[in-house]
Amino acid sequence: MISDTGAIPETGKPEPKSPAYYVGIGASAGGLEAIDEFFTNMPPDSGLGFIVVQHLSPDYKSLMVELLSKKTTMNVHRAEDCMRVRPDNVYLIPPKKNLTISHGKLLLTDQDHNRGINLPIDVFLRSLAEDQAERAIAVILSGTGSDGTRGVRTIKESGGMVMVQDEESAKFDGMPRAAISTGLTDFILPPDQMPRQLLSFITRPFATMASRSETLLSDEDGLARIFALLRERCKVDFTYYKPSTVSRRIERRMTVNQADTIGDYVAYLNTYPGEVTALFRELLIGVTSFFRDPGAFDKLTLDILPELLKRTEGRELRFWSAACSTGEEAYSLAIAVRECMEKLGMHRDIKIFATDIDRDAIHYAATGSYPESVAADLSPQLLTKYFHRKEDAFQVSRSIREMVVFAQHNLLKDPPFTNIDFISCRNILIYLQPNLQRKVLDFFNFSLNPGGILFLGTSETTGDAAGYYELLDSKYKIYSSRGKARYTLDPVHALAATDTRAREMKDRYAYVRGTYRSNEDDRALERFCESLSVDILPLAVIVNDQLEPVHILGETEGYFKLPAGRPVNDITRMAIKELAIPLSTGIQKVFRQGVELRFSNISIGDAGEARVVDMRIRPLPRKKGQDALVAVLLAERKKDGTDEAAPSAISYDVSKEAEQRLRDLEQELQFTKENLQATIEELETSNEELQATNEELLASNEELQSTNEELQSTNEELFTVNAEYHSKIIELTELHNDVDNLLTATRIGKLILDENLEIRRFSPETINIFKLMDTDLGRPITNIQHFIEGLDPVEPIKESQRTARAISLEVKTMDGHWFLMRAVPYIVGPKIFSGTIVSFADITEVKEAQTAHMESEQRFAAVADTSPALVWMSGINKACFWFNKTWLDFTGRTTEQEEGDGWTKGVHPDDLPGCLATYIEAFDRREAFSMKYRLSRHDGEYRWLRDDGQPRNNQTGEFMGYIGSCLDINDEVKLREELEALKSSIQKTRT
Repeated sequence: MISDTGAIPETGKPEPKSPAYYVGIGASAGGLEAIDEFFTNMPPDSGLGFIVVQHLSPDYKSLMVELLSKKTTMNVHRAEDCMRVRPDNVYLIPPKKNLTISHGKLLLTDQDHNRGINLPIDVFLRSLAEDQAERAIAVILSGTGSDGTRGVRTIKESGGMVMVQDEESAKFDGMPRAAISTGLTDFILPPDQMPRQLLSFITRPFATMASRSETLLSDEDGLARIFALLRERCKVDFTYYKPSTVSRRIERRMTVNQADTIGDYVAYLNTYPGEVTALFRELLIGVTSFFRDPGAFDKLTLDILPELLKRTEGRELRFWSAACSTGEEAYSLAIAVRECMEKLGMHRDIKIFATDIDRDAIHYAATGSYPESVAADLSPQLLTKYFHRKEDAFQVSRSIREMVVFAQHNLLKDPPFTNIDFISCRNILIYLQPNLQRKVLDFFNFSLNPGGILFLGTSETTGDAAGYYELLDSKYKIYSSRGKARYTLDPVHALAATDTRAREMKDRYAYVRGTYRSNEDDRALERFCESLSVDILPLAVIVNDQLEPVHILGETEGYFKLPAGRPVNDITRMAIKELAIPLSTGIQKVFRQGVELRFSNISIGDAGEARVVDMRIRPLPRKKGQDALVAVLLAERKKDGTDEAAPSAISYDVSKEAEQRLRDLEQELQFTKENLQATIEELETSNEELQATNEELLASNEELQSTNEELQSTNEELFTVNAEYHSKIIELTELHNDVDNLLTATRIGKLILDENLEIRRFSPETINIFKLMDTDLGRPITNIQHFIEGLDPVEPIKESQRTARAISLEVKTMDGHWFLMRAVPYIVGPKIFSGTIVSFADITEVKEAQTAHMESEQRFAAVADTSPALVWMSGINKACFWFNKTWLDFTGRTTEQEEGDGWTKGVHPDDLPGCLATYIEAFDRREAFSMKYRLSRHDGEYRWLRDDGQPRNNQTGEFMGYIGSCLDINDEVKLREELEALKSSIQKTRT
């Protein structure tokens, strides 16, 4: 049933539901047969919605709706804007349009060929993946090129299914081969087998069960066995990947292989080892493209990379593209850096390490060869500048490939690179659980130099590692390393002796090992001191010059406590009131004088009991680069008084110490006041001097301003003049180069003469006409010998000068070559001429071809016009443009009347539809045909003809149209009819 409007006939039933799945079918050359086979075998009640996207010619109306309606009982529509996709309906893309889908509705846009190659299949499949996700199915059929390849990647990333026609059955295998090369196809089948597999796929339990992910996650034993198989055969542990992602990918493979339970799938994995590899690739789907997320790359090229290049000037710049998949992002970084360096006018050594866990993806990336569909991701300027065409692909230029080093690398297991200035790791953290995210970010922090750049995906953040990175752009997730050391490398990740990066990482790991040894020593010493502090060492507190406790040994109860209010880290605020003053005065005195200080007999009241404490404050040894520290030791005196104070100890008197403290503070305050007064007087004096100086500067500034305005005006005038001269110089240089290149590269003889017919310039090809040498510049052309037969070339030149008009004529040289000689005046102004330009274009081949063509046409016309057959020819637009004399005599019409579709007016109305259908179908397939129809003779009688048509191709094999011959079989047809009538009569007579 054909429908051009897309209207669904009203039957009084409720509005149909949305399709269970949306099937996007892409086809190009040779795709008509494949589409016919597909829909011939597709049941009309599958519940699927089919959208067919083809490469259609914009020059004539597509007949696909009419042709496909004969192959299926489903409704076939020519897609219209905002048309909703219904189950068991087929929608075809119209010519000159691109098709997308949003919320189940088809959207049409005009094709823009100014933007380069148009890829309608990719455009639709990408929108289908975004709109329908797991309900999207991509089918790639016969066609040339690589349209559909990017769409296949996006469909797989979104959880959809991909089915591709096998190369053997495809009439043109370009599109199927490109799709298969991605390694992401689920089924590779002939078109007639696809419907059965498609129905099997959509009817599997895991394809319809809403709680399938929960079912998978609940079977921990099954998942563990799958992870063990992957770890054993692929050397990758997926245990801590995001459960939702892993379960979704596993369930897809279960659906593809028709496994009902996870136990069945584990058995299938053990039986067919190739499925382990297929699952591994399913889990590692890498969807990437050149300059993915253009806004983020604009931010890099405009702000981030220029600043990084300037800041690291004078050394090699090192990049790391982690999880690079098939390399598009790594090459994008290389191109972006190269563009930035050109804009800044600098040249730097750039090394980009591109790594991925998938060995096949790394090998693919290293070749630097990508399908022609990548042209949609690149501007024409970048495509021309950094790529060159190689058969049906684009090859990355050698200068860019030499910037990138590809290597297989497990981001979670292998040691990271070092001394890196820029890390790009986009859309990989979202697949990892938080513990693995933190591990990866710690590795990146280890790799990055201070101030190095971390470039993440738009849905990713640094999470728990935010303290080690500074956010530079929140929209595009660009971070800068703060340079904080966090060495979390465990022994598993230590470098092997054979690792190629061992030498480069030697210094950094040496520092880490030194840090570990130092930490181990500190911990051993701390354990020793802790054991002694129980019954041997007194309470000891190590304090820095900010009065902050650094380390405490012993029990602090009864001596220190946290005060109420906002937490503080001041030892004098934490000490009990009896110890606050001696601690404050003593610690400052020791820092100031650098000698040990002792206090004895400090009385402390504790719950009605008085205790006596001795205090020692001594400076600790200090090395270069270390902070100044003092140790405060507190020891309680025994009640029997057996302890004696040291001879140098000062007996502590609270009132005396407080009085001394007040005197010190008063003295310090008086000294501060005197300094402040002196400073104020100096500032007043300086202010008066500055005010006078300022007035002088103001006057000078006014004079300078006036002078500056005059200089600015003069400078602008000089700049304008200089720009004009510079522009003229550039123009003259370019014109000079243009003339030289034009004369050399056109391979046309060019001779420039002045008004005296003296030679000013000539191209190398001119020596075939005149006997010229480089020393002949300035000589009159009349003195130069020429090789032209039967004509003096000087005469046309003189006539052109005399009449001020162009003169053209064909001339022949002595060696038999023909040239088109053209003499035109050398114009220097309106109606002002200063010489002549003479050109000689070799037309020998044209002349020979004209002669051969003329002879061929004469022979063909003689044969065709004397033939009893009615001969016709059509062009590539299906319209007929030539009929032989026999045809015109038969119809009694002229060629002008028969041209185009005029000949159809003579075809019998009953025969015309079948005649046109046979002709158009054969024309689209480029196949020969034979048909019978009745054609009106000049006397009005309809005569039966047998029309045999054959495709016409030129010498290069290019399709040029059709040629056909018709024979009058009217007598034969009538004889057959009479014979049939006679047979019928005899039969009746016998009965």
